[in-house]
Amino acid sequence: MDSLFFRQEHVMIRDMVRDFADTQIMPIARSLDQEERFPTELVKQMGELGLMGVMVPEEYGGSGLDMVSYSTAIIELARADASVAITMAAHNSLGTVPLLLFGNDNQKRSYLPKLASGEILGAFGLTEPEAGSDAGATKTKAVKTNNDYVVNGGKIFITNAGQAGLLSFTAQVIDGGDNIGIAAFIIPTDTPGLEIGKKEKKMGWRASDTRQIYFKDMRIPSSAMLGKPENGFKTFLKTLTSGRISIGALSVGTALGAYEKALEYSLERKAFDQPIHKFQSIGFKLADMATNIEASKLLVYHAAWLKDQGKDFNKEAAMAKLFSSETAMNVTNQAIQVHGGYGYVKDYDVERYFRDAKILEIGEGTSEIQRLIISREIIKDFQL
Repeated sequence: MDSLFFRQEHVMIRDMVRDFADTQIMPIARSLDQEERFPTELVKQMGELGLMGVMVPEEYGGSGLDMVSYSTAIIELARADASVAITMAAHNSLGTVPLLLFGNDNQKRSYLPKLASGEILGAFGLTEPEAGSDAGATKTKAVKTNNDYVVNGGKIFITNAGQAGLLSFTAQVIDGGDNIGIAAFIIPTDTPGLEIGKKEKKMGWRASDTRQIYFKDMRIPSSAMLGKPENGFKTFLKTLTSGRISIGALSVGTALGAYEKALEYSLERKAFDQPIHKFQSIGFKLADMATNIEASKLLVYHAAWLKDQGKDFNKEAAMAKLFSSETAMNVTNQAIQVHGGYGYVKDYDVERYFRDAKILEIGEGTSEIQRLIISREIIKDFQL
């Protein structure tokens, strides 16, 4: 598989991140989860390794790497701890991509170096209480007043919100009483009128920071807009499409981590005087797990490669996200089954991997939304 998409730089990225994950993340992953502790020191280390600006061009202080490199890094991080991986992934994709795609030179030079170094974290506000899968139903409004906008509304389920120094968000733009579309804005998180809610209590990703945010007569300059108002919808659609590759990679890593724990346990655990992997019921589970992980990996890398080649990857990203997230859910479930009763207690990591997996079928577009995208794309392709 590596020979299909990997160059030497990709191998180096994989080996570097795997070593970091094994030595720095694995030993504390369980305590991060149990204490719901944000991995501040790990974020700092990832910044020093260049992982917080993987795809940011070198001229802005980033690593200037491609989507295959980025996906590889996420897989290796998620193999150790999905909370650490989503912190890095949300920062790189949701927190940085809107700026990369639609920011002007002044915005990029002001914010990208700090994002790329990890000095500040990025977050992206899209989802609202009444605008989840139907992202176009955004209620947050930015009303034009002279050269400013006054923003009112709110967002939910915002990853990194309590730790971020920079926030991108979407809002309906009202100019002269007319609704001219959904625009994207970027602001520092210390902007007056922006209120950050309390940290959500989640089933999984417990070390990741997820919160609700509120805009209360928040006044921001026109220069805070990313691109033009009519491009706002395209801004977050492109961001979400790239984000699906991120979640696909996160799914592969989560599944891989659980599979490796199950494989190791099957070699150590004995029943009827032999290792349990010798029983067909266990051996077949491991075979299915390994096969589906490999298929997921290929889907993710194919979508990432298409993006790197400048080709359309909408369908492939949806396929990668759909199959990989459902594979993660199935693999972590079977990993618990392999462990038997031990898999149900917190002393064994497969319980954490299982809880971390469920959100993968929901975030960045549910499995149902991915099937909708895929069905539309294959019909469109057939009719060409």
